[in-house]
Amino acid sequence: MKRKVLVVSILLHALLIMSVYAFQGVIFPYMRLGGLAPLLLPIASTGVALYEGKNAGGITGLFAGILCDISFNQPAGVFTVFLTISGLLVGTLADTVILRGFVTYYISCAVVLILSAFVQIFPLIILSPNEIPLHILVPIALQQTMYSLILALPMWFFIRALGMWSERVSPSGRTY
Repeated sequence: MKRKVLVVSILLHALLIMSVYAFQGVIFPYMRLGGLAPLLLPIASTGVALYEGKNAGGITGLFAGILCDISFNQPAGVFTVFLTISGLLVGTLADTVILRGFVTYYISCAVVLILSAFVQIFPLIILSPNEIPLHILVPIALQQTMYSLILALPMWFFIRALGMWSERVSPSGRTY
């Protein structure tokens, strides 16, 4: 029975990440606001980490990071490392210090999205500092963060439902 629950949990998490990846990579590039597409995978990995702990957050962050690295023209592995570490960190904080709730989810998503924006613009700042000035990059990064945060609201319902399901099938809420 426990093995079956683990397999179903892995499949549900994979379905969540692949769905979010499809929205981020296929649908939202055609629904740009001000020329910007939202970042959704960091929201999903942060939400899973918050509601299910560091193990699920780290694993989800790893796969979300791999998909982000595939999607973006970034140095290889940057988002993989960043989202894995952020998943582990948010999950650890949720297991020990912070409460699991909507406000915490939203604040955690905002912090991770701001850091994700920095991860995106950091190579531009370091590798070609004179090409695009910082005073242009920062407002664009903040606008992308705000657009992504708007979409964090509907995603919360799905992420919380997955967390509640995990809590129901496993008393500790941890299925990984």
